Amino acid sequence: MKTHAHLYASFATVLVPAMLAGVFAPSAALAGGVTAGTLIENTAVANFDEAGVPRSINSNTVTVRVDELLDVTLTSLNPGPITAGAGTTVLTYELINQGNGPEAFRLTPNTAVAGNDFDVSFRAIAIDSNGNGTYDEGVDQILAQPQTTDVLAADARLTVFVLVDMPQGTADGQNSNVELTAQAVTGTGSPGTSFSGAGVGGGFAIVGTTGAQANARGALVNAAASLQLVKSVSLRDPFGGTSAVPGTIATFTIEARVSGTGAVSNLVVTDAIPDGTTYAPGTLALDQAALSDAADGDAGTASDTSGIAVTLGNVPAGTTRAVTFDVVIDK
Repeated sequence: MKTHAHLYASFATVLVPAMLAGVFAPSAALAGGVTAGTLIENTAVANFDEAGVPRSINSNTVTVRVDELLDVTLTSLNPGPITAGAGTTVLTYELINQGNGPEAFRLTPNTAVAGNDFDVSFRAIAIDSNGNGTYDEGVDQILAQPQTTDVLAADARLTVFVLVDMPQGTADGQNSNVELTAQAVTGTGSPGTSFSGAGVGGGFAIVGTTGAQANARGALVNAAASLQLVKSVSLRDPFGGTSAVPGTIATFTIEARVSGTGAVSNLVVTDAIPDGTTYAPGTLALDQAALSDAADGDAGTASDTSGIAVTLGNVPAGTTRAVTFDVVIDK
């Protein structure tokens, strides 16, 4: 590892001649400039007369292989402090490979940031596998230790999720920060630091202005109560099985899980009847107690066109309420 001058000296020898026969071909604009491994070639030409005869000669061709630049940015995508209660909270970050070549990045979380009112417990780092910007458990890839991304092309962006768990006994309104660090796997250091043979095509890898390392903080604030809505379905086909065929009855269960302390207020659960199905009248229930479909004195309404709506009102933390209803797959 040394301070790198190889590329810049070679570049000077290319640019010094006063007359150049060729012009450098334009390249696609990348965050790190010309793509690592690109060969920049140039030959000078001299035109002259010899005994009245026009002649020309070419210089030797000078070739420069563009070295790999190591640069990265990391940004918190959380618009402000994330409201968090008991259980797991997800913080979202965006990583961009600002270098000019392919690079993987090692991710390191820090939950014990100076000034925190409380420190969360680190659970996992996940990659947004389906690109929808939202953490999907069982879909998005959980990174194993040491948490390292796949190799990213120059200019590639990656959404990263940091999953943390809230501690017990945290007071309402207290704040915490989680800092995420991304470091180029090839190496980090002061700008200009080079790694011989570590770049594209066996060339140099050069640390850019970011030091090949970036940090970003996501913030959390403890809330009195938090709500999680979990939906599931069970199937009963006309033949006593669980296949989804015309005539199958699908029972949907929607659980409203309130955690933390205090209560959520004015809670209403709604759901549309899926296309290709028909609501089964009289099947709406709250905590296994039947509700009428009409807008009357109980908490629910249901119809094939308007879907279902159940008013739960004020629900204290530590409570789970379950709404169920049936639909039939159309024949």
